[in-house]
Amino acid sequence: MNAYTTARIFLCGILMTTLVACRVNYSFTGADIPEKAKTLSVATIMNNASVVNPTLSQKLTNALKDEFQNHTRLMITSENGDLRLEGEITGYDVTPVAIQGNETAAMNRLTITINIRYENTIDSAKDYEQRFSRYADYESSKNLSDVENTLCEDIIKVLVEDVFNKSVVNW
Repeated sequence: MNAYTTARIFLCGILMTTLVACRVNYSFTGADIPEKAKTLSVATIMNNASVVNPTLSQKLTNALKDEFQNHTRLMITSENGDLRLEGEITGYDVTPVAIQGNETAAMNRLTITINIRYENTIDSAKDYEQRFSRYADYESSKNLSDVENTLCEDIIKVLVEDVFNKSVVNW
């Protein structure tokens, strides 16, 4: 063995020892979850809006569970998780936007508003209660019932990202 090979083996050994000895908590989503946190409970997001979409509550609850399950190491539990989410849908509103010259709306806007409470039983400084609201526009020539499912899916996706980011990405 020459000196170059010996030096390479030595450096590789040091590198491997360093990698094994150092623990890095890395996440592709940027999630910052306490090491002690193992579980997340998501209570059914109740629908308290004045206009009720009958499937919205379950779709939103399932989307929140899926987001955390797919992007964290947390196990989803039915209750008493180390991290806890609960809340309600407080608004489901359609309003006209983009008024035309003849005072009719060219577009309508579906807005969904939710109120979320997050409890971190390991670090209570990260607890919060916050209102989140998102919308999607659609042509007023279309009936809401024809585009409602697609609009809700799009809005839910963004609301879930907002809740996830606020809860564990700390933005």
